[in-house]
This record gives sequence, C-alpha cells and structure tokens, in this order.
Amino acid sequence: MSEPDILKFGPGSAEAVDAYLNYRRIVGDDDNGQLFTPEEYENYKKKVLPARLRNRLFVSWTSPNGMDCKLVGPETLCFCQHRYKQHKTDFQVLPTVRPIDLPCKLKKCRCSTFQYVPMNGGQSVRCRCKHFSEDHDEGDGHACVKCKGKCGSFRSPWSCPCGQPAYLHQMVVENKEERLARGHPVGQDVPYAAMGGLTGFSSLADAYLRLDSGVGAPDESFFSGPVTSSDHPFLRMHAEAGGLSEEDAVTSGLGAVRLTGTNRDMDYYEQRYQARLKEERLQARAGATNSQQRDISKKPSRKLGPPKR
Repeated sequence: MSEPDILKFGPGSAEAVDAYLNYRRIVGDDDNGQLFTPEEYENYKKKVLPARLRNRLFVSWTSPNGMDCKLVGPETLCFCQHRYKQHKTDFQVLPTVRPIDLPCKLKKCRCSTFQYVPMNGGQSVRCRCKHFSEDHDEGDGHACVKCKGKCGSFRSPWSCPCGQPAYLHQMVVENKEERLARGHPVGQDVPYAAMGGLTGFSSLADAYLRLDSGVGAPDESFFSGPVTSSDHPFLRMHAEAGGLSEEDAVTSGLGAVRLTGTNRDMDYYEQRYQARLKEERLQARAGATNSQQRDISKKPSRKLGPPKR
C-alpha cells in the first residue's frame, strides 16, 4: 500500500493562509486570476476601499410586507447562474436612478442586473411552465427556451416560508441611509467585496428563522400591549388573570399547568376529556330527538271513518 500523503506546514503557514483568505475577500476576481504584487495590492486598497466603504450597497430579496426573506451574499446565485460576486458591486459614485442595476461582469452573459432565484431544497424553483430557472433566458424578460414562445417570462407559483408567493417578492438594492430609513440593520463597515446584505451570522438564515424579523425595532405599543394567548408561556404565566379574556385565561392557565410538572396537568386534561364526552353525548341525544320528530312529521295522519256495526 502506498503511504498516505502528509502535509507538513512550517512556522507562519497559518498566518499565510489567513492573509490569502483576507486578500481574496478584498480583491475578489479583480486580479483576473493573477495575484497582485504587494505594491499593487496596497495601491488597490487605497483606490477601492474608501469608495467601497462609502458606497456599499445592501441587496435583499424582500417580501411585500418589507421583510428581507433573503439577504444576498458573495456566493448567492443569480438568475444567470453566476454568483453575486461576479456582478458589478463597486461604484465610485452611486447612481441616482432607482432601482440600481448590477450587471454581470462575465463575457457573453446578457444579465443586465442581479436577480435572486429562491431554492427549493437543492434545486431552483420551477416556473408555471414546469421548467427550472436555468431553462429560461438570462436576458430581460426571462423567456423559456424550452417552451418555444409559449412562456414569455419566469413566474414561479412557489410560496416563500413567509407565506407570500415568489412572484410578489422584489429585489431591493439600497445604500446605507436608505436601509436605515427602512429600519433594517446595516452592521459594521467591512472592506470585503460583494458583501451585499450580509451584516452578521444571522444574515445567513432566512427571515423567518432569524431572531430579528428584519422589519426593525418594535414600537412602544408592542411592549405596552395586553398579554394574550398568542404570547410566550412565560408572559402568560405571570399575567394577571383579570386582564385576560375567558378564552385567553384558560389558555394561560394551561401554559402554567404545563410548567408545574405535577399531576395537575393530568387532571386538567381529564377534565377536558370528560367535558368533550359530555358534549358529544348531548349532541347525539339532540340529534336522536330531532330524528324522531322528523319521522313523526312524515307519518300520514289516520282519517277517522264511521264506526263499524
């Protein structure tokens, strides 16, 4: 048997790997596959980083209610099957026209702006014509290349976990001031290329999985509102029973019983079970009574004739 290959690194190798990763995150594909010299690297940072920090664009796939269902990052795929980092993301001066177009930088790609396509497991969602997004043209309109003119645009009936269909979502490309005006987080200023909407580790999760909803901090009415059955069991347990409705009070009591860990929970469920049985018996009895009344009403009345002699 051949001996396994063993990689041996000398002192300072880990620092060299970290330096290369930092270089790749800053430069991206701007070096065209040829590493910059130390002088070129420093000149690149002096030229690009100030404008990148000043004119960073936050890109998100947003639902109709304003929630960022997907925050676009460097590796996010576009409709043209190219990554976000392969699109134009750096601007010396931000355009004044909205929406801002982010065209693909690769040759022979006719993608005019970045367009996110949601994934259904390990594959992209299907259009109403039953074909995937990669079966549609990457140019404007996204006509299907397999339908031969029958499908003129990509429109997916797939529903996002937020509850809204995919075709109601839209791409939002905004600067820092516009994002703050919407009440969304902007994170820290970083020198890395094509960061898009990523502001932290929570940005890697979908909107409904993040701790922050993406719609900004709640107002005062959210904290001063009454505690109802839809709130957390901890809040319901400590709420005053007099301030709850009858239904909410029962639900709140159920949450408190579950937390005791005693036989009270079994007693509660037994009471609920007996009450349900009683209600079923009453309904069955009422149904039988109504059936008897209908049968009596359907019987023909007997006509009385003259007495027989």
